[in-house]
Amino acid sequence: MKYPKNMPSPEEMAQLSQTIPFETLKVNGHFHTPYSFSAFTDMRQIAETAVREDVKILGINDFYVTDGYDEFYETTLKHHLFPLFNIEAIALSKDLQAKGIRVNDPNNPGRTYFSGKGLDYPVSFTEKYRLLLEQVKKESQRQVAEMIALLNDWLKTAGVALSFTYEEIKRKYARQLVRERHIAQALRIAIFETAPNDAERRDLLKKLYGGKDTGVDTTNDAALENELRNHLLKAGGKAFVEEDEQAFLSVEEVREIYLNGGGIPCYPVLLDDAKGNFTEFEENQEEMCRYLQEQRIFCLELIPGRNRLEVLEPFVRFFDRQGFVITFGTEHNAPGLIPLTVACKGGVPLTGYLQQVNYEGACIIAAHQYLRSKGEQGYVCGKTGEVRYSDRQKAISLGNAVIRKWIE
Repeated sequence: MKYPKNMPSPEEMAQLSQTIPFETLKVNGHFHTPYSFSAFTDMRQIAETAVREDVKILGINDFYVTDGYDEFYETTLKHHLFPLFNIEAIALSKDLQAKGIRVNDPNNPGRTYFSGKGLDYPVSFTEKYRLLLEQVKKESQRQVAEMIALLNDWLKTAGVALSFTYEEIKRKYARQLVRERHIAQALRIAIFETAPNDAERRDLLKKLYGGKDTGVDTTNDAALENELRNHLLKAGGKAFVEEDEQAFLSVEEVREIYLNGGGIPCYPVLLDDAKGNFTEFEENQEEMCRYLQEQRIFCLELIPGRNRLEVLEPFVRFFDRQGFVITFGTEHNAPGLIPLTVACKGGVPLTGYLQQVNYEGACIIAAHQYLRSKGEQGYVCGKTGEVRYSDRQKAISLGNAVIRKWIE
């Protein structure tokens, strides 16, 4: 990682870590940027929001791409915020799929969202892993292009005088990859341009929905985009294209990609849904823990805004005791701005304990990034993923010192 010139050497940093006070800082370790899809319009808005909310550590976490790293680095440096360089992909565990076990996708058995934390910056993958990532990105864009074509067919059938091209949507709304949320965004904007008042919009939407009325306030951009996506782009919708399972990488392959890029493999936890239910994979903490350890995955992340505090805290305490690195984020991977400050479902604030766990997790990732940038062994081994930093508390103290020196 490119650190400012005033950053001390590892030896000096180790000494400083013994003297710099440890005080919990606010962290958001998982959010998406416009380089995949984001509620934010640009990096500056993210940074300015963080400064306003006193969030000191930010973790970029885009799907499949690291193209936003340069802009993220420069923006965080300018605003005295500490950057965590992360990435996310969707993998497929065929053995769990065959058993009908849902992992962290509540609708698709075996489908697994999987993150990498604290990748090298600048990041560099060997050709084997670079080509694997390119394969997944190419497949995702093929699927999106098919969805746009089907949407155009349905618009014509429904008598709605709108049409789109992949190139147009990418140029206007996407930085790198076009995702289905970009299609919904483009469609919502075109609807507003075609039907400027509420009555006209409702008539148009009724055509789009095959005679069904809209169920949202048509002036609410986020709600309308979500409804368009659910009606037209999800399973059963006129423009839905099922993903080709052959295009998914395995969890093992994605894990190897992250290690090759210098990162820490990290399992994103879904936890309780709106009805308080859990997936089969996550309902038994002991079995889940054993499985992750066998796969040499020793890091977890959660999006607490999805979870009730009374469910989240006992879960975190259990895995904290097992030595897992744990971080929290907000995702921001949907239309509609919410705070960058991490909170539980209903806006319930994190407890002091949860804030400390989140910061300690960020400190470990910061130490990992820093050590690798200096050519030293990070928190996990870059080849096997095994934890190699023998003293966890020293890693936390080192990361705390690195963060403090960066943001001062």
